Amino acid sequence: MTGPRKRGPGRPRDPGTDRAILHAAFELFLEGGVEGTSMERIARRAGVGKLTVYRRWSSKEELLAQAVETVVEEEQWPSNEDIETGSPADIVDQVLPASAELAASERFRALVARIYGSAVSHPALMAAYWRHYLLPRREATKELLRHAQQEGTVAADADLDVLIDMMAGAVTYRVLRPDPPGPEEMRRYLETLHRQVGLLS
Repeated sequence: MTGPRKRGPGRPRDPGTDRAILHAAFELFLEGGVEGTSMERIARRAGVGKLTVYRRWSSKEELLAQAVETVVEEEQWPSNEDIETGSPADIVDQVLPASAELAASERFRALVARIYGSAVSHPALMAAYWRHYLLPRREATKELLRHAQQEGTVAADADLDVLIDMMAGAVTYRVLRPDPPGPEEMRRYLETLHRQVGLLS
């Protein structure tokens, strides 16, 4: 995926303007999906001129893909050092409350629905979500599962990719139900899910 257009020498671009445009694009995408978002509406929401947006991004899809990348990267996640040195169960205990709050939020539910709904018609958006949100979390979860295998709480012959698919699928299914859970119900669900795969006792 390409990023903003490259500029020649001249006045430096204001990072604050870039952030305003990216966040405006992300919020409009959550509200109306790809079809309900336009460069004009993004410019108006960000408080900039339409030409300012077009100078930075050549298309709506390109802008939305980078907006998804930028916003999901802001979420906190355990560091590689934490995963390498900590107990899998302790790490899950630490991140689970915030994960439950996020998964139960309307914002996250809308993002999942919009991204998956656009996967066929706008594959660049799904690719950005996969690369910058799902893939790093898959790798972190796989490392936790490897450590749990060493501790004997996850079967030594377990297929870790299949376990991760099962966990991700379970959360996605629960989030997109007509009656999505609140934070406390989601916390209990995540505890049960992690216990089933051996990451909690």
